[in-house]
Amino acid sequence: MRTPAIALGVDAALTTGPLAADGVGLLVTDVDSTFITAEVIELIAEHAGTREQVAEVTERAMRGELDFAASLRERVATLAGLDAAVLEEVRAAVTLTPGARELVEAVHAGGGRVGLVSGGFAEIVDPLARSLGIDHVVANRLEVDGGRLTGRTVGPVIDRAAKAAHLRAWARADGVPLERVVAVGDGANDLSMLAAAGLGVAFCAKPIVKTEADAAVGFPRLDAVLGLVGR
Repeated sequence: MRTPAIALGVDAALTTGPLAADGVGLLVTDVDSTFITAEVIELIAEHAGTREQVAEVTERAMRGELDFAASLRERVATLAGLDAAVLEEVRAAVTLTPGARELVEAVHAGGGRVGLVSGGFAEIVDPLARSLGIDHVVANRLEVDGGRLTGRTVGPVIDRAAKAAHLRAWARADGVPLERVVAVGDGANDLSMLAAAGLGVAFCAKPIVKTEADAAVGFPRLDAVLGLVGR
């Protein structure tokens, strides 16, 4: 639960029950601006000359002012015609948030599992997940035709409801009670999965997320989440 220290801007929480006793059974984290330092769609949009336009829409969606699926369509549409080869450059430009690798290693060392759930793109997230031995991953996928982005995605949109649904499904598959699930995110699109988890952590988050989450980490070191569960 949250403590009065939150009102003073101090990162603090009191964790009780199965999570405190048995540790993290499953950690599920958002990717863009949480597990990695950037918003991938903005990195791609840089190549299309639309980064400023895309960043403005992203910011509004993160604050909860826009429907995520509609904002995704609007942003991805600006990428139409872009050579899909730029995705390799974007992958190379992605930087892990400090402490991300250490957080994954600590959860695995404690016998837990880790999932990445992203409103970003599988073309970037999947290789990242494989490189770190991540157990579960889901993200949106860009449509490509003739080697160029069409400005559309394919498959179900990973929105707020989908993130929570995947968290629950992974917990069931892993045999982990929700009380031992920790979810981490920074934007309004993460609120439902934060609420579904035993501990929902707002990480360098928008005000609406910090207000509704169980706990908050206000500095950019992701393994600080371990301190909230006494690990």
